[in-house]
Amino acid sequence: MDYSKYIGVIPDFPIKGISFKDISPLLRDPVAFHSCIDDLAKLAAEFKPDIILGPESRGFVFGAALAYRMNLGFVMCRKAGKLPGNNLKVSYNLEYGTATMEIREDSFKKQARVLLVDDLIATGGSLKAMKELVLLAEGNPVGAIAIIRLKELEGEKEIGLPFRCLINLSGK
Repeated sequence: MDYSKYIGVIPDFPIKGISFKDISPLLRDPVAFHSCIDDLAKLAAEFKPDIILGPESRGFVFGAALAYRMNLGFVMCRKAGKLPGNNLKVSYNLEYGTATMEIREDSFKKQARVLLVDDLIATGGSLKAMKELVLLAEGNPVGAIAIIRLKELEGEKEIGLPFRCLINLSGK
């Protein structure tokens, strides 16, 4: 399926010069969304994950659906201050600022094969931060997948893991 037909583009959001990729049309279409999760499961299968890790908030949508489809557990990677208990934290750079992500220190078993899932990879900062969190929790980050890759930014080179995506789009 050509998923690019289901991705909206909003110029100058959240700041001038950024071309926001809107996944809402994909999520609204039941056939496209179902197909997308099935295709992500095909990409994910090669990594043989034990568990899926996805970031707030769009990574929750695809990661949880993928975990369900693959009969795996799902771990939420949250923005700073959103999780109770003992947490691991990593800060990273965005295209337009900085952010901090957290996971609970007991998010998965030690050496669990963790697959990172998000809707989009731009510079790779968030996926790299997720990888660092997995390592801090003594897990084994085995790969990363996304729906969209912004091809000019080559963010997959930043994360240092095997990476797969469904579509390549221009970041412009």
